[in-house]
This record gives sequence, C-alpha cells and structure tokens, in this order.
Amino acid sequence: MSIWFGGEFPLEYCNRRNARTLNGNLGIELLEAGADYLKGRMPVDERTANPAGVLHGGASIAFAETLASWAGAFVLDSTTHHCVGLDINGNHVRPAMGGSVVYGTAKPASLGRKVQVWEVRIENEQGGLVCLSRVTMAVLEGANRY
Repeated sequence: MSIWFGGEFPLEYCNRRNARTLNGNLGIELLEAGADYLKGRMPVDERTANPAGVLHGGASIAFAETLASWAGAFVLDSTTHHCVGLDINGNHVRPAMGGSVVYGTAKPASLGRKVQVWEVRIENEQGGLVCLSRVTMAVLEGANRY
C-alpha cells in the first residue's frame, strides 16, 4: 500500500519546481518514488563540494531536507494540510569524493497527525553510507503552497 496521498508521487512536477531553487542549483534530482520511499541524487561537484574537494556536510543536509520535505508534502492532502521542517540532524559517516554522485532515500519513521519523522540515507555510488539524517516535519493546517 502506498503512503502517497492519491496513490502516486508527482516526480516530474517536483523536478520542474526544483529547477530555479536551491534544490536545482545544487543539482538535486528526484529519481523514484516507491510505495514507502522517495529516492534522489545529487552530484558532488563545484556546487556541493567543500574546499577539500569532498561533499560539503551542509549540502548533505540540504539534500536530506529536500527529500524529506517533498515526501512529507505528498503524504498529506494538499488541500487541507502542509508540512514544514521542524528539526534536522545528520551523521556524516564517510566522505564522497568530487566528481561522483550521491543517492538519497527518504523513508518515514513515523507519520503522525501533527508530526512526521523521516530517515534519509545518503549513499555513494558503491552503496556506502555517507550521511544518515533524521528530519522532523510539523504538520500544519492549511493548503500546501507547492
């Protein structure tokens, strides 16, 4: 059974909306939505690397929040509710080298009426864990602005 309100996640719509935002500037692309997850990718390049040439921790956090925010938005009825970021943390486990790509997968840990908690795993191209993030979203009344 799918967690997405209405049954399907709107990948193309979200990627279009990302284009002229921080998400697009960082090269973030949503790739796939399964029944209970959202997957995306982000390049490790001059936009996302630190001066040492590895993935910047802040870019990892922005990537995690992007995935959790899009996912959180579309488990709700967008005509009556929306969600906003409440808290985020990240454990940076290993570096991702410049010239590579990282992949992130957001899965819900809890989907409550007032709070959502998402776990986001960011992995390198070999499947090694780069960053493990937890994103907490507040669910608010009012239509979604997406």
